[in-house]
Amino acid sequence: MPGLLVLNGGDEFRPGNEPQDRELVSPAGSGPAYVVATAARRQGPDLAVANARKWFGALGLAVEELPVYTRSDANSSELAARAEQARFIYLTGGDPGLLAHTLRASAVWDAMTRAWLSGAALGGSSAGAMALCERTLVMARWPRHEQRRPIPALGLVPRTAVLPHYERMGSRWTVEGGPAALTLLGLDERTAAVWNAKGWHAAGAGAVTVISDGEPARFESGDACQGIPEPVVPERELA
Repeated sequence: MPGLLVLNGGDEFRPGNEPQDRELVSPAGSGPAYVVATAARRQGPDLAVANARKWFGALGLAVEELPVYTRSDANSSELAARAEQARFIYLTGGDPGLLAHTLRASAVWDAMTRAWLSGAALGGSSAGAMALCERTLVMARWPRHEQRRPIPALGLVPRTAVLPHYERMGSRWTVEGGPAALTLLGLDERTAAVWNAKGWHAAGAGAVTVISDGEPARFESGDACQGIPEPVVPERELA
């Protein structure tokens, strides 16, 4: 049975994230627990890993790094074997395009998928959450940070793309091109859309906004979220 899935809006490893992160930690048990700082490769991955260790350690879970920074790392049989045994995997924030390019259609991502299907808890924040969806949103043209275009990501949540840091900047993003039926998921900082066997719900300090066919629906922490597609096993290659 698939494990818990958490899509967090950013500002991870800080107070306010406790509700969703306690949910994420709870089913991890005593198996291997990994933080994956691929997206932070250009912004200081060591700090991201240290913050994750401190944060999750305070929640009772010891995590270690799964060092995946290049396509060679992502296709390492040794790293893939470690990922497949994981009971907890967390993808940090950073560069959404870099994360999707590095992990997509790789041995490590296939192993992470198998771990999740076997019950491992899987989470991502900001770029990490973006990459877990069908599309991730990258800058369409410099220096217009708010103009975004969707590119193929890891595909775990179909027909969906995340607008992270929604209350601070994601709500100003415009999306150019991409699938016509794309659902946009606005996630406030320190707020997550959480999926379990019962469906999706909001957790954390802010709100989850689901935008489908141009109509936004806002869900506060504890609310069941309507309009988010159920996660599925992604295809080996996403068209």
